[in-house]
Amino acid sequence: MSRPPRSNRGHRERNGDHRQYRDEDRRSSPDRSSSRPPYYPREADQPPKHVRDVPRVEHSESKCTHICSRRGIVLICAVLTNSLVLICLVAAQMVTSGLSSSAGLGGFNINSNFNLQGTELQQVRDLDMQYSQMRAPGIYGGIPFSLTFGVVSLLFVVAGNKPPHRMSQKLLVGALVFQAVGAVVYVVAVGLYLHFIIGVNATDVCKRRERLYARNGYTWMSCDVSGADAGVALFALITAILYTAGAILTFQTIRGVKRYLQERKRRDAERQHPQSQPQRVPMRAETTSV
Repeated sequence: MSRPPRSNRGHRERNGDHRQYRDEDRRSSPDRSSSRPPYYPREADQPPKHVRDVPRVEHSESKCTHICSRRGIVLICAVLTNSLVLICLVAAQMVTSGLSSSAGLGGFNINSNFNLQGTELQQVRDLDMQYSQMRAPGIYGGIPFSLTFGVVSLLFVVAGNKPPHRMSQKLLVGALVFQAVGAVVYVVAVGLYLHFIIGVNATDVCKRRERLYARNGYTWMSCDVSGADAGVALFALITAILYTAGAILTFQTIRGVKRYLQERKRRDAERQHPQSQPQRVPMRAETTSV
């Protein structure tokens, strides 16, 4: 008589155990779903990674970004063309100084490689000396001119290692004035240099010198404008074009900086305007409340 109730109790306990497990699973499942969704922590962990990555990219790009901007590249090219003008000036003076002057520099032995002798040799030496002295103002004026513009351009390149809105406005205006003046002055300098060289080549000294060299087979020593002088004019005109482009870019940069500063002032004023009038805010809230 006592065995069947035990067996029923066992079945009930077994069924009760399954029900308890099911109840616990049901209770635990809403707790898990309501307490913390499974995808929220992953999405919350992603924004700090983006926030950390942004400053690293800006820091790596800021090393050469501002120097290698459009204005900086134009000024760097202007420095290079100024150095080429300087090199062509020195080369023109050495080439047109004559064989006797080149021999004095140690290029070759004048007695073994020069076909002139006696009075003609003395005349060539005198004419070379006079011609070099006549061309001296061109090189003495051109070297400081190109060297000054090259050094100042390099200084502006180095000074442009900051963002434009953080640079001094006087520095930007100075760069604008320098490049605008440099473009005009270089064009004028090219005209004066070519006029000076053509005038020197048209003198009797150059003509007699040309005839003496041509009589002994040196036909390349003429009174025409040499290739080195043409190189001086060419690179000087390229420098003038670069200064013109740099002045335009600097002017656009100044306008952009002014707009940026005005916009920032306007935003700062809008942020400070509600704080300066704290009493009016509650009144508006009461009257406009629905």
